[in-house]
Amino acid sequence: MRKILPFVAVLAFATPLAAQHNHGHAQGHAHEMGALPDGWKARLDRGTDMSKVHFMAMSGGYHAILGPAAVFYRPADQARGMYTVQARFNQRKAPTHPEAYGLVYGARGLEGDAQEYFYFLVRGDGKYSVRHRAGSEVHTLQDWTEHAAVAKQDSAGAASNLLAVRVGDTTVDLMVNGTRVAQYPRAQMSATDGVHGLRINHNLDVLVDQYSRQ
Repeated sequence: MRKILPFVAVLAFATPLAAQHNHGHAQGHAHEMGALPDGWKARLDRGTDMSKVHFMAMSGGYHAILGPAAVFYRPADQARGMYTVQARFNQRKAPTHPEAYGLVYGARGLEGDAQEYFYFLVRGDGKYSVRHRAGSEVHTLQDWTEHAAVAKQDSAGAASNLLAVRVGDTTVDLMVNGTRVAQYPRAQMSATDGVHGLRINHNLDVLVDQYSRQ
């Protein structure tokens, strides 16, 4: 694993991807467990049993209620060169212990044993982390670190955090609620071109909106 250096960043916005691919479902949850919106796929951390995975399109976004942790993605969502991906994650209730959600970028091989991707996560205790998965291995670029920009869950277990990954010419900037929390030299990451998507860990109930790429 190449050496990764510390922090710095900025934010950009774009045309919502949810709007480009949304199927409605604005009211109610008449949605079969394990089914996914058209074009979407899921990569579970363990096994392939989708019976405890609920991921449905709603007006302006998506609703995830999970048993196992998963990466949700559309193979057509390829980002190359310089780009910004963002999404707002709205945790609806507290999990039994802190669980994370966030953005996946630079993903390749998500349907095979050689999967690889970077992921930028936050959780309800106000901390963020940055990791790299290569096959069955997970490399920690930034362990769980508290940051004032990350909204903590309230007494009802709710929290809302807007995350963005900005891949520039020479740097990769990571943002939470409009504040830069980290910056990495792009040349020292293994790759940033690839599929982008969402990562939501197990036992979470999360609404996702403002999912977009520029």
